[in-house]
Amino acid sequence: MSEVISALLLLGGAFFTLAASVGILRLPDFFLRVHAITKAGTLGVGMVFLGVAVFFGELTVVTRALATVAFVLVTAPVSSHLIGRAGYLDHVEMWKGTSVDELRELYELRRETFEEQHDVEEEEVRR
Repeated sequence: MSEVISALLLLGGAFFTLAASVGILRLPDFFLRVHAITKAGTLGVGMVFLGVAVFFGELTVVTRALATVAFVLVTAPVSSHLIGRAGYLDHVEMWKGTSVDELRELYELRRETFEEQHDVEEEEVRR
């Protein structure tokens, strides 16, 4: 029975990994591609490692597989968020179908606040 469960997990992981690669090729812009690779890739890698853990069933293998899954689940969303933010701050062009840019107002407000503080500091230095 464990072979069947392991095979299903491995096939599911392979499917989601394939879906992530198709998302990279088919989606129109950087941000959607990062989203696809993070969601599907994380699920795919997690399912593959869980399949390995079920197949071998040894404590050391299960422990390492679960630690790897936990590590991927924690680090993949954080790293993709930072990559997306870096792309946004570097003005990577968004897809024309993107209708709402909620970050624009926030970053413009922060930029204006920073420029005002910078101007005040320059005036103080001149005095």
